[in-house]
Amino acid sequence: MRRFGGGSDGNEQLTAIVASLLLVLLAIEGATLLNLQSLLTVHAFVGMLLIPVVALKLASTGWRMFRYYLRGEEYVRRGPPHVAVRVLVAPAIVVSTVVLLATGVALLALDQTHGTIVGLHKASFFVWLGAMSLHVLMRGFRLLPILRRRLAGTGLRLGLVGASLAAGLMLGTLTLPAADHLQDNVSASVGIDPR
Repeated sequence: MRRFGGGSDGNEQLTAIVASLLLVLLAIEGATLLNLQSLLTVHAFVGMLLIPVVALKLASTGWRMFRYYLRGEEYVRRGPPHVAVRVLVAPAIVVSTVVLLATGVALLALDQTHGTIVGLHKASFFVWLGAMSLHVLMRGFRLLPILRRRLAGTGLRLGLVGASLAAGLMLGTLTLPAADHLQDNVSASVGIDPR
């Protein structure tokens, strides 16, 4: 099984592949914030697309943590992340990511552009931005060497990432009507596109 999956090196490579994809998708999502009133549909589409990709990233990092604490030899040898990452940064990223995505889904499902959920969405974004910035600064420089490694099971890992991206595209596409309706509500409230 280790030869097929690549063991802890394979897990690290999967995490790096997903992280690289997330950097691109998050840059696109961030760009929509520059003009959210007119790019709300794109913002919602990319936000929904992110859900399966983020789930895969959480699964790969969760697997590493799980294997380390269960004393898996390869994972113990690799050692734990720095204590600040384990105690502060990682929990902040996980919680703020879940709240950010959940409130985004709620806003789309409830067709809301104002109120408590919008406030939670914005607040979780600022927590997420701080924690994620630290994470990228601490780990980003390691991506390229990890991605360049030739490991058993790389095709499987690329397939998993491709499947999560395909699932995200499907989810984003299925929710486009709701995102478009939300965009219409925002446009109408500022007098751009009356109903």
